Amino acid sequence: MQKPLPDLLQEYDMPIGLFPKDATNYEFNEETRKLTVFIPSACEVGYKDSSVLRFFTTVTGYLEKGKLTNVEGMKTKVLIWVKVTCITTEGSKLHVTAGIKKTRSRDAYEVLGDGISIDRF
Repeated sequence: MQKPLPDLLQEYDMPIGLFPKDATNYEFNEETRKLTVFIPSACEVGYKDSSVLRFFTTVTGYLEKGKLTNVEGMKTKVLIWVKVTCITTEGSKLHVTAGIKKTRSRDAYEVLGDGISIDRF
Protein backbone atom coordinates (compact mmCIF):
# COMPACT_ATOMS: atom_id res chain seq x y z
CA MET A 1 0.00 0.00 0.00
CA GLN A 2 1.37 3.36 -1.07
CA LYS A 3 1.57 6.20 1.45
CA PRO A 4 -0.30 9.45 0.62
CA LEU A 5 1.73 11.93 -1.49
CA PRO A 6 1.88 14.57 1.31
CA ASP A 7 3.43 11.92 3.61
CA LEU A 8 6.07 11.05 0.99
CA LEU A 9 6.91 14.74 0.50
CA GLN A 10 7.17 15.28 4.25
CA GLU A 11 9.47 12.27 4.56
CA TYR A 12 11.83 13.93 2.05
CA ASP A 13 11.66 17.34 3.78
CA MET A 14 9.48 18.92 1.08
CA PRO A 15 6.35 21.00 1.78
CA ILE A 16 3.18 18.90 1.74
CA GLY A 17 1.23 21.40 -0.37
CA LEU A 18 3.71 21.51 -3.24
CA PHE A 19 1.28 19.69 -5.56
CA PRO A 20 -2.48 20.31 -6.03
CA LYS A 21 -4.77 18.59 -3.53
CA ASP A 22 -6.26 16.27 -6.18
CA ALA A 23 -2.80 14.94 -7.18
CA THR A 24 -3.23 11.71 -5.24
CA ASN A 25 -1.76 9.18 -7.68
CA TYR A 26 1.99 8.93 -8.03
CA GLU A 27 4.81 6.51 -8.72
CA PHE A 28 8.08 6.65 -6.80
CA ASN A 29 11.06 4.44 -7.59
CA GLU A 30 13.12 4.25 -4.39
CA GLU A 31 16.23 3.06 -6.26
CA THR A 32 16.38 5.80 -8.90
CA ARG A 33 14.44 8.34 -6.77
CA LYS A 34 12.27 9.18 -9.79
CA LEU A 35 8.90 10.65 -8.80
CA THR A 36 5.99 10.83 -11.24
CA VAL A 37 2.88 12.66 -10.03
CA PHE A 38 -0.40 12.30 -11.95
CA ILE A 39 -2.80 15.25 -11.92
CA PRO A 40 -6.40 14.83 -13.23
CA SER A 41 -6.17 17.92 -15.47
CA ALA A 42 -3.69 20.71 -16.20
CA CYS A 43 -4.16 23.32 -13.49
CA GLU A 44 -2.64 26.11 -11.48
CA VAL A 45 -2.45 26.56 -7.73
CA GLY A 46 -2.16 29.88 -5.92
CA TYR A 47 -0.25 29.91 -2.64
CA LYS A 48 -0.43 32.09 0.49
CA ASP A 49 2.53 34.22 -0.67
CA SER A 50 0.68 35.11 -3.93
CA SER A 51 2.95 32.86 -5.99
CA VAL A 52 1.37 30.54 -8.55
CA LEU A 53 2.51 27.17 -9.88
CA ARG A 54 1.08 25.65 -13.04
CA PHE A 55 0.99 21.86 -13.42
CA PHE A 56 0.71 19.61 -16.44
CA THR A 57 -1.19 16.29 -16.08
CA THR A 58 2.10 14.52 -15.36
CA VAL A 59 4.95 16.03 -13.34
CA THR A 60 8.26 14.17 -13.04
CA GLY A 61 11.46 14.80 -11.14
CA TYR A 62 14.05 13.21 -8.90
CA LEU A 63 13.24 13.41 -5.19
CA GLU A 64 16.00 13.56 -2.60
CA LYS A 65 16.08 14.90 0.95
CA GLY A 66 15.14 18.56 0.63
CA LYS A 67 15.05 18.76 -3.16
CA LEU A 68 13.20 17.87 -6.34
CA THR A 69 15.46 18.11 -9.40
CA ASN A 70 15.11 17.68 -13.19
CA VAL A 71 11.49 18.77 -12.90
CA GLU A 72 9.26 18.38 -15.97
CA GLY A 73 5.62 19.50 -16.17
CA MET A 74 5.68 22.48 -13.79
CA LYS A 75 5.84 26.25 -14.43
CA THR A 76 5.81 29.39 -12.31
CA LYS A 77 5.02 32.99 -13.13
CA VAL A 78 8.04 35.31 -13.28
CA LEU A 79 6.48 38.07 -15.41
CA ILE A 80 5.85 35.26 -17.92
CA TRP A 81 5.33 31.52 -17.34
CA VAL A 82 8.73 29.86 -16.94
CA LYS A 83 9.56 26.15 -16.61
CA VAL A 84 10.49 25.09 -13.08
CA THR A 85 13.63 22.91 -13.12
CA CYS A 86 14.44 22.49 -9.44
CA ILE A 87 12.88 23.03 -6.00
CA THR A 88 14.97 22.90 -2.83
CA THR A 89 14.23 23.54 0.83
CA GLU A 90 16.45 25.22 3.38
CA GLY A 91 14.93 25.67 6.81
CA SER A 92 11.91 27.97 6.45
CA LYS A 93 12.77 28.82 2.83
CA LEU A 94 11.80 27.22 -0.46
CA HIS A 95 14.00 27.90 -3.50
CA VAL A 96 12.27 27.57 -6.87
CA THR A 97 14.61 27.55 -9.87
CA ALA A 98 12.97 28.66 -13.12
CA GLY A 99 15.72 30.30 -15.12
CA ILE A 100 16.54 32.26 -11.96
CA LYS A 101 16.39 31.04 -8.37
CA LYS A 102 13.46 32.58 -6.51
CA THR A 103 13.31 32.21 -2.73
CA ARG A 104 9.86 31.88 -1.18
CA SER A 105 8.48 31.21 2.26
CA ARG A 106 8.12 27.48 2.84
CA ASP A 107 5.04 28.09 5.00
CA ALA A 108 3.07 29.14 1.91
CA TYR A 109 3.51 25.62 0.51
CA GLU A 110 2.55 23.68 3.64
CA VAL A 111 -1.20 23.89 2.90
CA LEU A 112 -2.89 21.65 0.34
CA GLY A 113 -4.42 23.85 -2.35
CA ASP A 114 -7.10 23.21 -4.95
CA GLY A 115 -5.99 23.23 -8.56
CA ILE A 116 -7.92 25.53 -10.89
CA SER A 117 -8.27 23.94 -14.33
CA ILE A 118 -6.60 25.70 -17.24
CA ASP A 119 -7.03 25.27 -20.99
CA ARG A 120 -3.36 25.19 -21.88
CA PHE A 121 -0.27 24.27 -19.93
